[in-house]
Amino acid sequence: MEKKYAKKIQQSGHSLKFFLLIAVFAFSTLLVFDSVYGHGVGSETFPPVELNGKQVTLEVSSSQSDPEASDDQQISISLIDFDSKVTLRDVTFLIKSERGEKFLFEREFKADYGFIVFNFVSEDTDSIVIEEDNGGNFFGSLIGLESRMVHVKGPKLSEGGLYKFDVKILTAEEYSQKLAKPIEFNAGISIAQTTRHDFVDPNFGEQSIDVITYYDEISDFHYDPNTKEITYSMPFDWSISNINQTSVVHQELVIPKKFGDLLVSGFTMHVNGIKLSEDIVNIDDFFSDGRIVHFIIYQKELMNIFQNNPLDGVMNFVITPDRQETHLSSVTDNGQFRILVSSEPENLKSNSNAEIIFDITDIFLRNKPVSTNYDFSITQNDRVIFEQSGISTDSKDEHNVVPVMIPKDITGIVHLNFENLDGNDRARTSIPVVIDRITQTNEISIPDWIRNNALWWSEEQIDDNTFIQGIEYLIKNKIIVIPSTQQESTESQSIPDWIRNNAGWWADGQIDNETFVQGLEFLIQKGIIRV
Repeated sequence: MEKKYAKKIQQSGHSLKFFLLIAVFAFSTLLVFDSVYGHGVGSETFPPVELNGKQVTLEVSSSQSDPEASDDQQISISLIDFDSKVTLRDVTFLIKSERGEKFLFEREFKADYGFIVFNFVSEDTDSIVIEEDNGGNFFGSLIGLESRMVHVKGPKLSEGGLYKFDVKILTAEEYSQKLAKPIEFNAGISIAQTTRHDFVDPNFGEQSIDVITYYDEISDFHYDPNTKEITYSMPFDWSISNINQTSVVHQELVIPKKFGDLLVSGFTMHVNGIKLSEDIVNIDDFFSDGRIVHFIIYQKELMNIFQNNPLDGVMNFVITPDRQETHLSSVTDNGQFRILVSSEPENLKSNSNAEIIFDITDIFLRNKPVSTNYDFSITQNDRVIFEQSGISTDSKDEHNVVPVMIPKDITGIVHLNFENLDGNDRARTSIPVVIDRITQTNEISIPDWIRNNALWWSEEQIDDNTFIQGIEYLIKNKIIVIPSTQQESTESQSIPDWIRNNAGWWADGQIDNETFVQGLEFLIQKGIIRV
């Protein structure tokens, strides 16, 4: 877990307020800093420097102004006596600010109590607008100070990202006495930023993955359904000074539990081609509709990347399941058991024998395999394909193995259901898997069982309309994958005889997939098949 820093600001003569402030900030860190990080941590406190015989430090913290009222983000900057923890008086800040690579502002701000708050507001403006007022903000009300509030308004400013502050202290304790040499600090606070990425998987249909970054905005997201590989990029300054200032880089993936291909037991992350330690990954399955995969990249890992392949100003992420074969994982609704599942063969096919291999582990016993009764079934929609009850093994070396026969008319998504573990009706979970997996290649993919439909139609056992509706359904649901085809806006026409002949020849294996699909492309082009 990232280190939490409690705010330590007090005004002389306000010891009670100081005590309350510490308590409030200690509590608020538990609430706020799950979504706000400064260079990877909850706030940024700099090493002390000397100023007029005192040791002083700069503290930068962040919070959401009022989560129920708005999404505005507030970032406070304060100059503090390191020993007494008292904010200094009459401080003049010269602050340059950027969000990511976008320049926001550079100007001087005077703070009577050494404390200033920036409120970032999303507004559709042509340029950044700066408005100032005194008091009436969250930070100032806690301390009882007339703190400076600066409203920074512009496009997407409250949506999160990395906010950079180059801070120079021009005066302290007396406005009229400028420092001979300004004190400089370079701070960065990251506010959680979520991007949603929608795509169509050939086996699981419409899916989405959310990427939550606590450092900077990501780009170039891509998911490869064949390798189950996720890639994206993020800006990063590979200088020693920035790495020394960055405690962690925290990324999260939010994966829906209906997306069976990524319900794996572990992930591997590469950054700039360098494989990171498995210790950086933590999977949270304790949600009803999705799992959160955390990647916590510590300084040690950042230094390893820097020494081997830092690249120029970028982190290129590659995230893949950490096993070559399928090894799925799911937690029961009551949070007690974790089910680990694989199969033999890995890619299940209709009209074939298979083995479902699984372990039942107890999360409270550090995922130790346990012996418990269970009900297991395989279902598709409302159809029960297989069911069995038993008692699981607690052996670390032996697994539970269930032989099954997959019917010839079953294809697509089925669910492996584990229920009533240890007699508890809430100890249940369901894992979606695919029968007759489709891979995305340059080749045409058509499951073998579709040949039966083509044969029946060529022999006029089913009519044209039934055949067309079946083909339309198969294309729309990605069961048949064919190249994109331009469709004419014409009224439906009759199906040429040569296409019926093609269907019969294809069903008999006399012509290949590509020739058969050429006929389907013709039907789509002429508007006979609607997709």
